[in-house]
Amino acid sequence: MTFILIACVALLHFYFLILEMFLWTTPKGIKIFGLKSKEFAEETKVLAANQGLYNGFLAAGLVFSIIQKDIQIAAFFLICVTIAGIYGSYSTKQIKLFYIQAVPAIIALISCFI
Repeated sequence: MTFILIACVALLHFYFLILEMFLWTTPKGIKIFGLKSKEFAEETKVLAANQGLYNGFLAAGLVFSIIQKDIQIAAFFLICVTIAGIYGSYSTKQIKLFYIQAVPAIIALISCFI
């Protein structure tokens, strides 16, 4: 069950990669991220792509932990995801980021130690 939860977090972060790297300037990306305009999306797309790449690294680390069947590696990346979710929620003043990003990681992290 633990590795299924880890896989779900990895899939979420792979989805974030797609949204931030490839869909940022599309109507879907603009809506999901609540961007103020298409122009703003265009101006910030390089920053978003960089952010998406980091989400991809988190997903890759989680997938690697599953392949290696290593709970310690998984715990490290889940802690990174949790911190990113907490900081993202705090810095953007959007609590939904905490629920979307940090809560699934926290649940998977708890599962690692039960």
